[in-house]
Amino acid sequence: MPLDTSADSPVPVRTVLQLVGGWISRLGRVWVEGQIAELAVRGGAVFLTLRDPVAAVSVRVICSRPVFDAAEPPPADGARVVILARPDFNANRGSFALTALEIRAVGVGELLARLERLRRRLAAEGLFSPERKRALPFLPGVIGLICGRDSAAQRDVQENAGRRWPAVRFRVEQTAVQGPYAVEEIIDALRRLDEDPEVDVIVIARGGGSLEDLLPFSDEALVRAVAACRTPVVSAIGHEQDTPLLDYVADLRASTPTDAAKRLVPDVAEQAALITQLRDRARR
Repeated sequence: MPLDTSADSPVPVRTVLQLVGGWISRLGRVWVEGQIAELAVRGGAVFLTLRDPVAAVSVRVICSRPVFDAAEPPPADGARVVILARPDFNANRGSFALTALEIRAVGVGELLARLERLRRRLAAEGLFSPERKRALPFLPGVIGLICGRDSAAQRDVQENAGRRWPAVRFRVEQTAVQGPYAVEEIIDALRRLDEDPEVDVIVIARGGGSLEDLLPFSDEALVRAVAACRTPVVSAIGHEQDTPLLDYVADLRASTPTDAAKRLVPDVAEQAALITQLRDRARR
C-alpha cells in the first residue's frame, strides 16, 4: 500500500529505505542473465558488475569465494553467465545488489540456439527482407568506417580501398569490437556517421574471433539500429564462415574486411582500361 504522507506529515529516510528493502526481498530468488563487465576479488568475496545483454544497464553482484570458485569454467571479464541470485537492498547505505548463489557459464550450444531464435523473430518482422536492401553508391565521396582501435580490419579496408581508388576518403570511428561495451559504442558511432551528410556508405568491420567475441554483432539493439539507418551499411565481420546477425540486416555482406574494400570502390586501373576500350571503339 502507498504511504500516507504529506509535506506536514513526512516520514524519515530510514522508513522509506526499510520499506524499499521489504518490497525487494519479496522478489525471492531469480535467475539473471548478463555479461560480466568488471570483476574484483577482495578477501573472501567477489564483486561483479553484470551488464544486460541488450540495454545499457548493469547491476552489482556480490558472491562468496566458494560460489565463485564452484563455477566452471571460471568466470572472467566479458563472459556471458546466468546467475541464481537473491536481490538485496542495504537500507543503511541505500544501495541495491544481487547476492549470487550459483553462477553458470552460457555454453556455445545454448548461445547458438538463442541466436537462431532471435534470427527467426527478426526475420519474421521483415528486418532481413531483400526488399529493404539498398544499392551502394558507385563511387562514395566519404566512407564511414567503424572498427577496432588500431585494428588489422581498419588497415585492410583502408589500404585495399586506397590501392583500388587512391582518392578514396574515410571517416573512421574506432570502438570496442568485443566485450560488454562494444554494442553501445558501435551504436553511438553508427548514429554519428548516419547523421553526417558527407558519409555515403558505412562499413562495420572486424577480424575473426570466437563466437563469444563476435556476439556484439548479433545483438538485437545493434541489428535494429542498422535497420533504422538512412545510410547503406556494409557488414564485414570475421571470416567467410562467420555469420553474425549483422550480416542479415546489412545492405551488403562482405566475407572479410578485404572483400569489403573491393566492393566499396571501383578499381581505377580497370576503369581506365574500360575508358580506353570505349574510346577505341568510338574511333572506329
